[in-house]
Amino acid sequence: MELNITERAQSVVRSFMEQSEGELRALRIAAHPGGIGGPRFELTLVGDSDREADDVQVEMGDFLVLVAGDSAERLDGATVDYVERVNESGFEVRPATRSPRVQGPPQGELATKVNEVLNAQVNPAVSAHGGEIVLVDVQGSEIFIEMAGGCQGCALSRMTLKQGVERMVRQAIPEITAVHDVTDHTSGDNPFY
Repeated sequence: MELNITERAQSVVRSFMEQSEGELRALRIAAHPGGIGGPRFELTLVGDSDREADDVQVEMGDFLVLVAGDSAERLDGATVDYVERVNESGFEVRPATRSPRVQGPPQGELATKVNEVLNAQVNPAVSAHGGEIVLVDVQGSEIFIEMAGGCQGCALSRMTLKQGVERMVRQAIPEITAVHDVTDHTSGDNPFY
């Protein structure tokens, strides 16, 4: 399993571990199904007795990262960073971006229906801001979308997803149970806001 932890995040983890005077020896990461904006990630520092049998171990030099067994696939290739912004600070997990150019566009009846809604209703609205929404994956009744152009990195991207994209898609296709954004919003070149 591949997991990227930035130097800044590693430094914060080491600092917390040092404060625990040896009690906390590993960082555990778990991914829980989310809704808008994708999965919810839980990061906790744990001691040796807190390890689970199905944890996947990732060596980070002087400490271990334990990935919950049922989260390993979702976290493979992810990046963990420690961010400090105006109104927030903390760990941030960015899942590996799935690219339709690498995997090919999703196929099947549900993918066709979603693409019809994106092309007829969603993309005409976001194109006014130089944006585009692309379907990159379908897993059961959950869809994974990627925002590009002016939508990538836009301060209003969560609102666009929740009040626009998800509402339109779920209204047109009631069998959709979740809409996940897999966009790397930190690397947007031309955000609208």
